[in-house]
Amino acid sequence: MTDFPKLQCPFIRQTYKVTKDSFKKYGREQHLRSPEVYLAVDRVNPGYQWVFDDSDTFAVEKVDGSNVKVLTENGRIAAVQNRLNQIDPLKIDENINLYIMEGIYKAAEKKYVQSEGEQAGELLGPKFQGNPYQLDHHIWYPFERSMSQLRYKSFEQHDRTFDNWSGWFKDYLFSLFFQKNVRKQSGETVFAEGVVFYNLKRKEAGQVWMAKLRRDMFDWFYPRVEIIDYNKCGRDEEDLNKFD
Repeated sequence: MTDFPKLQCPFIRQTYKVTKDSFKKYGREQHLRSPEVYLAVDRVNPGYQWVFDDSDTFAVEKVDGSNVKVLTENGRIAAVQNRLNQIDPLKIDENINLYIMEGIYKAAEKKYVQSEGEQAGELLGPKFQGNPYQLDHHIWYPFERSMSQLRYKSFEQHDRTFDNWSGWFKDYLFSLFFQKNVRKQSGETVFAEGVVFYNLKRKEAGQVWMAKLRRDMFDWFYPRVEIIDYNKCGRDEEDLNKFD
């Protein structure tokens, strides 16, 4: 099967140091592997102006799980791939296989799995990414379904600027997956991990047609650590993709 495409941020990203003391105290809590953060800045990543200018661009929730591809032939599962790892669907002595196959069969029960061809999606549930959607089982959610079911209509109603998106992501980017599939009557909400930008006309033209933006790409996502002034220690643009 083909590899997953690497999605880039529509903004330039730079790495900023955080103070050693704040990293020591809160680094683990903020999921930092080293005393630095890799943030988006208010400058368009070259080649991604289409995210801001093209009316055919739309935004879809980026669900938070693990990338899994499924290949089916004649209504049977022919191959499963978790990122770059081939999964043997018949091997029962590795827990990860069991969780992945549970998710795929749950998806098949809901008619998410097509009978022929290769599909990419996200494996969600208790054993992945801390289970942000509070699921009691695993399920595989195809990206094609995300494009139709998890599209943010509000994206097309506001100016596409860094400040607008920063405010949207901080206070209002709630998970549509959680709202549609999990949320109880209490009205509880869960923040989305971020969005994926799609442009299907660019795809047809053989151009770059996807980009991503996550909440953890903004400085406000790290309230417990002290970020050193980016004007003094932001890295050069050549490091744009180093930590992505």
